[in-house]
Amino acid sequence: MAKLISAMTKSGEVICYIIDSTDIVARAEQIHKTSAAVTAALGRLLTAASIMGARLKGETDSVNLQLRGDGPAGSLLAVGESTGNVRGYVQNPVVELPLNNSGKLDVAGVVGTDGFLYVIRDFGFGEPYVGSTPIVSGEIAEDITHYYATSEQTPTVCALGVLVNTDLTVINAGGFIIQLLPGANENAIDKIEANVSRIAPITELLSEGKSPEDIAEMLFEGFEYDILEQRVTEYHCDCSRERVERILISIGTNDLMQMAEEQPVTEVKCHFCPNVYKFSPDEVRKLADGAKQ
Repeated sequence: MAKLISAMTKSGEVICYIIDSTDIVARAEQIHKTSAAVTAALGRLLTAASIMGARLKGETDSVNLQLRGDGPAGSLLAVGESTGNVRGYVQNPVVELPLNNSGKLDVAGVVGTDGFLYVIRDFGFGEPYVGSTPIVSGEIAEDITHYYATSEQTPTVCALGVLVNTDLTVINAGGFIIQLLPGANENAIDKIEANVSRIAPITELLSEGKSPEDIAEMLFEGFEYDILEQRVTEYHCDCSRERVERILISIGTNDLMQMAEEQPVTEVKCHFCPNVYKFSPDEVRKLADGAKQ
């Protein structure tokens, strides 16, 4: 299980959300069999989606983060629920690139630097809220920060990291989003900027055994603050046979009847998890009858 906390200064000027998402990213790597740099890219997006999902209030609320860049990984998708649970998908899971100029996994190389970040919030009623901003770096954290600054006018710092073993397993992963709230004074802003500039990369902190609470203490050095909430989150897919049946029915009667005639078994694989749903021709015909109604 991953661990996510939220904390706020007692003055109500600054709030932060911090997650150790190691288990989430490790599970994503196991499901999608991603190469190292793609694991880092998808893992960062999943980490951000978990934080952003956990900020939503309604039980069925969700946030959908889509990175559509010009890199070889293609589109990346992460869906965060209000529980903080998350699931994700990458179009091309295996991309081999040399390390970047800093000697690190080339996340920007696999994502691309030309394209858009889409943030889609679904509140369970009406049309979802859709915001988008151009990709500014492809490193994802900077792109999330830019989204908040331009689309929501909220001063934000986002930090995300994934550390991958040579055998492609995940050593650790995590991140934080820290935001200034309305009314924050210059002194608070200066202290937060200084704290953020001093803090080590998130993967380094996690490798040292630091917990989300420890990281909150570093971010809020010089402030009195409260831990607002602690929760456990996980990589979780909510697919089901019933949901797949509804998707098949939406295809329409004619196409379903054609599938029943041409395919001995109709298989539908979930994009987010290993589940494969199989339907016999008779079952497909029954769905086709349902599509007529």
